Amino acid sequence: MAHLDPLDMAEIPELQATFEGASAAMGFVPNSMLTMARMPQLPVAFSFLANVIFGGDLRVLVPNAPEAGNAEENLDPALIQLVAFACSLSAGCRYCQAHTSHSAHRSGVAEAKLSQLLSYETSEAFSEPERAALALAFAAARVPNETTPAHFERLRDHFDERQIVQLVGVISLFGFLNRWNDTMATELEAAPVDFAESILGSMGWSTGKHGPLTGPT
Repeated sequence: MAHLDPLDMAEIPELQATFEGASAAMGFVPNSMLTMARMPQLPVAFSFLANVIFGGDLRVLVPNAPEAGNAEENLDPALIQLVAFACSLSAGCRYCQAHTSHSAHRSGVAEAKLSQLLSYETSEAFSEPERAALALAFAAARVPNETTPAHFERLRDHFDERQIVQLVGVISLFGFLNRWNDTMATELEAAPVDFAESILGSMGWSTGKHGPLTGPT
């Protein structure tokens, strides 16, 4: 059960554009943002940061922002979501595990690949660049942080420095989201619950504290 109920979107019409952007990206408006909306600037600021980290061009929203760089420099969206899923698995946030696995599948990641993520180092489903990125994600999301110089040496075999910064940006963004949603016990939405229950069961996933009052706890 959530510690704070998400606000009704009708209560905060000034955030309609922000919520429309989230819905376009995810297929629904996440309860995490509807809870953040008690500080109305927070979901807006979060959306700007997430947009940049995921490879968007901030100049669409802030005309005087620096150039975003070439789009081809960005990490593949499927890899971004795999890294986010790995962070959420490592941190233990079931809300974010459901969201990131669902988003990864929407980005084209096969269901079998998601269910094998914990075996990324040995599974033939993963490429060497993916293994390097996932190794960093799992290590960086642990507390205390377990990253070492060897992680970055491995990354440099496959990614340039801008891409490494983007990887660490994804990991850090989900550090915030994992902490936010695990602390708030944010209630999960129907679409990610349905997906996670069907795909992540073999990994022991359940809604846990992120279910509704009448659901499993």
